[in-house]
Amino acid sequence: MSDEKYMQLALQYAAFAKGRTSPNPLVGAVIVKDGRIVGTGWHRKAGTPHAEIHALNMAGELAKGATIYVTLEPCAHQGRTGPCAEALVKAGISRAVVATLDPNPKVSGRGIDILRKAGIDVTVGVCEGEAKRLMEVFLKWIVTGRPFTVWKTAMSLDGKIATSGGESQWITGDEARACGHRLRDEYDAIMAGIGTVLADNPSLTTRLNEGIQKPLADGRWVAAALADRNISPSGHCPVRIIVDSLARIPLDSRIITDGKSPVIIAVAPAAPAERIAALRKAGAEVLMVPADPSVPEEEAAAKVNLTRLMEMLGDKSRGITSVLVEGGGTLAFSLLKAGLMDKVHAFVAPMLIGGQEAKGALGGSGFKSLGDAPVLKEVTTEMVGKDIHITGYV
Repeated sequence: MSDEKYMQLALQYAAFAKGRTSPNPLVGAVIVKDGRIVGTGWHRKAGTPHAEIHALNMAGELAKGATIYVTLEPCAHQGRTGPCAEALVKAGISRAVVATLDPNPKVSGRGIDILRKAGIDVTVGVCEGEAKRLMEVFLKWIVTGRPFTVWKTAMSLDGKIATSGGESQWITGDEARACGHRLRDEYDAIMAGIGTVLADNPSLTTRLNEGIQKPLADGRWVAAALADRNISPSGHCPVRIIVDSLARIPLDSRIITDGKSPVIIAVAPAAPAERIAALRKAGAEVLMVPADPSVPEEEAAAKVNLTRLMEMLGDKSRGITSVLVEGGGTLAFSLLKAGLMDKVHAFVAPMLIGGQEAKGALGGSGFKSLGDAPVLKEVTTEMVGKDIHITGYV
C-alpha cells in the first residue's frame, strides 16, 4: 500500500470519534512494519490518550523500526496527557508520515522538530486537504477563537420552511430528519432564536434512535455501528443556546424544564434583571452579551451582539468549538451577514408550498445586491430518501 492509502485509513479511524473529542481535534494513527499493519488508534475523548499512544500500545515491541501514519502533527507539550512526539522517539519509530502540521501557531512544527532531531525520517503533507477538512471545527476554533458555525435547514423546493398557516411538520422525510439528528450528535452546541422557541417549543435534543435501524445514505449509521463506537442509541445532546435579547423565553418551555443538556440564554444589556434572575433560578445559564459599540446605543442595548457572543462561546474557559444553527431564518441571516457562518446543510424536499405569507428559509433584510449574496463553495449533493441534501461552505 502507498503512503496515501495508509493515511486514508488513519483518517477513517479519526472519523470514528466525531462529536466526542471537543475541544481536541479528530486524530487517527496507523503503524506499519514490513508492509503489515501492527497498530491502529484514534483519539476518543479529551483528557484520554491520543491516537499515537493507542497505536503504540497495540504495536508493542513491533513499533521499533516501524512507520507511523498520523493525521495531525504529534503534540510536543505536556497537557492532560504526555507529549506524543517524545513517546514515538522512545518507542523507536523510524519514520513518521504526517498529514498536516498543528494549526495552533504557538506550537506548529515543534512536534516535527522533536522527531527530526531524534533521527526519525518525517514526511509532511500526505492527504493534507482531507485531514484539514476532517478537523475543520478545530482548525477554525484554534486559529480564531470562535466556534465553527453551521446552518442546518429543511425546506420545500420553492424555499419554504412552513405553509402560510404555519404548518411545518414534516416537510422532509424520515431519512433527512435522521441526518439532522446525526448533525446534532457531532456538534458541541445547537443554537436557535427566541422566535423558534415561542412558535414551536422545541426540545433541540439528539434522538439517533429514530433513524438507526436502517442504513442511511452513507451506510454507517445503523445500530451496530453505534454499539461499536460505544454510543448510546439516543446520541450526544449538545449544549442548547437560545439567542433571546430580552429574556422572553417561558420558564416552562421544554428547553428549560427537560434537563436533557445544559442551556445558555444569550441576552442583550436591556434584558430585565428580574427575568434574568428567574432563568438562573430555573437552572439556565444566562450570558449577558456586551453591546456592539458600532451600533446606536438604544438599538445595541436591545440586540444581542452575535460577534461578541461567538467570542464568548469559543473562549477556552467555556470551550464551545462548534455550533449548529437551527430554527427560523432571522438568526441564520444575521449570522451570515455578520460573516459568522462557515457551512450550510440544506435538505430540500420535492414539495411545492407557495404563498407570499409562507416563511422562507432565510429571513432578515436580505442582500440587496446579488453581488453581496454569499455563494457556497465545495458544494456537494446527495439523495437522502426522497430529499436532496446540499452541503457547501460559505
